[in-house]
Amino acid sequence: MKIKKILLTTDFSDYAHYALTYAVEFADKFKAEIGLLHVIEPIIAPTDFTWESYDIAELEKKSREYTQESLDKIIREKIPDKIKATPIIRYGRSFEEIIRCAKEEEFDIIIMSTHGLTGISHILFGSTAEKVVRKSPVPVLTVRDPEHKFEML
Repeated sequence: MKIKKILLTTDFSDYAHYALTYAVEFADKFKAEIGLLHVIEPIIAPTDFTWESYDIAELEKKSREYTQESLDKIIREKIPDKIKATPIIRYGRSFEEIIRCAKEEEFDIIIMSTHGLTGISHILFGSTAEKVVRKSPVPVLTVRDPEHKFEML
């Protein structure tokens, strides 16, 4: 099995941080690098009758700055120095950008968390992880729950 490039997705949730432990173990075992990806979804300005105005450009700028700082912090604090890790920011629909990034940057595997999307929203839209698994050109490791201890032999 050849794994040299791992795409790890994050939405900065606890589940995503748990998936990070898998990516670090894989990277260490296979001497691979990690691309740490966060997708910023488009900002949709509300069209209502309030007197407030929204500066979409400023919101997008702040979102990008927050994302960059958060990715850098994860790399600095959670990924050992011996593992090469690169922050990646994309804009768009999460599952589409994850797949596009995996193709364009030639990642060998995607590691991502699942989360408990349930009820009618799951029936109508499915989860990001589910869409990535169905459409990904590379293998996808989904990490469901921190209750399961992971140990790589």
